[in-house]
Amino acid sequence: STDAWSEHLTDESALAGIPESGRAVLRAYAQEKDLDGWLVTLKQPSVQAVLTYADDRELRARVYRAYGTRASENANAGQFDNSARIEKIMALRHESARLLGFASTAEESLATKMAGSADQVIDFLRDFVAKARPMAENDLAELKRFAADELGLDDLAPWDVGYAAEKLRERKYALSEEELKPYFPLPAVLDGLFGVIERVLGVSVRARADVDVWHPDARYYDLVDADGKVFAGAYIDLYARTGKRGGAWMDVCTSRLREHDSLQLPVAFLTCNFAPPTGDKPSLLTHDDVITLFHEFGHGLHHMLTEVDYAGVSGISGVEWDAVELPSQFMENFAWKREGLDLIARHWQTGARLPDDLFERMQAARNFHSGLFLVRQLEFALFDFRLHHEFDPVRGARTMELLEEVRREVSVLMPPEWHRFPHAFTHIFAGGYGAGYYSYLWAEVLSADAFERFEQEGVFNREVGEAWRKAVLAVGGSRPALESFVEFRGREPSPDALLRSYGVAA
Repeated sequence: STDAWSEHLTDESALAGIPESGRAVLRAYAQEKDLDGWLVTLKQPSVQAVLTYADDRELRARVYRAYGTRASENANAGQFDNSARIEKIMALRHESARLLGFASTAEESLATKMAGSADQVIDFLRDFVAKARPMAENDLAELKRFAADELGLDDLAPWDVGYAAEKLRERKYALSEEELKPYFPLPAVLDGLFGVIERVLGVSVRARADVDVWHPDARYYDLVDADGKVFAGAYIDLYARTGKRGGAWMDVCTSRLREHDSLQLPVAFLTCNFAPPTGDKPSLLTHDDVITLFHEFGHGLHHMLTEVDYAGVSGISGVEWDAVELPSQFMENFAWKREGLDLIARHWQTGARLPDDLFERMQAARNFHSGLFLVRQLEFALFDFRLHHEFDPVRGARTMELLEEVRREVSVLMPPEWHRFPHAFTHIFAGGYGAGYYSYLWAEVLSADAFERFEQEGVFNREVGEAWRKAVLAVGGSRPALESFVEFRGREPSPDALLRSYGVAA
């Protein structure tokens, strides 16, 4: 469904507002199809460029509608409609849970998670809703005023939100993603990420050219310890291309496993969909892209730095799903710190580091519309959990009906009636996050609290880094995640650090 829609543009005036980096991506998509001009697609770099920057409101509306109705009855004459698949997935999951003695898929899911009960998860999410929704309402009111007064958008539509928000962010903080992107060429960011890993964990990441890969974009890397010994590896495939699954993820290639006298080393797949290089210009990342890269590598480190010899509990295997995001979200913090940015940010033409004034504006803008972001994540999490907890074989999944209930409780921005977000919600239907999307926020509580120790004792403090490696990364799923956290932090987790980081009162 993602590949089935595109819009071919031959008049460059239709691209007004889209920066050159975005136009280059659309030009490359056209060239892939032997077309002149530009091709707007539903791949993430294209959607992001149009919805964030395109002055043409009708173009934004068309892309928003096409993206928001993917794999539903409202697109492609229902050819790729996932409605029946969602019902079948939910019914089979419920049947499986009942056969195993659980009242719901959600309760079955919690048997291997940190959270103790469905009520605990729902209360956790609703407590965050109570704190975040007033912030989101303020964010939206500010955005509507700005859109009406400065952009002439008296009726702020969903396809206007990203566009108006970027304009407001530029106005408030004199900061745009386009101003930041020249400082984040992918090769420099990757080298800087490896530098962060070496400083914090004492591990070197080294490229290998003698390993077969599936595409010229893919690379293989060894992970090497302080004694020069290879102990893990990673395949890294970072550019978007036709036919490639969208999004960003880490997956297991091989797990650490000791059998008889041999040791199988852990190897990870790390995949993203960044805009590819164009001509002699490297791939330039947004800061959000940088965060994504650090996030996925955090998953990879959790898998690759394991010291457990049993595949079922080595690396990410056997880790409670609401704790599996802890190492990934933890790594994101380094991409916000001056110490980390000094390693990863280098202007692609001059080699200059990120200027202090730009860094300060980034920090000021960090919590921009954090209320809107939080309620969006809370909408996803509460919808997912209730969907799996309240499923009734007689009534069916009630997918859209339930989503509307959740939105009335949580959301401040309501999509159009024809929008079909669940039909492309691959995290919960095709990934491992069914009844577990709340894990992102749960783990964010853990990661903010854990990283606060680095802030207190030194961002690149090797002693603290070694403690993190031994307490959390090395043990994988061989013990409860709460025990690992308490060993590192010296106490049970508190949400206060996360609330502070979002600018929400504890």
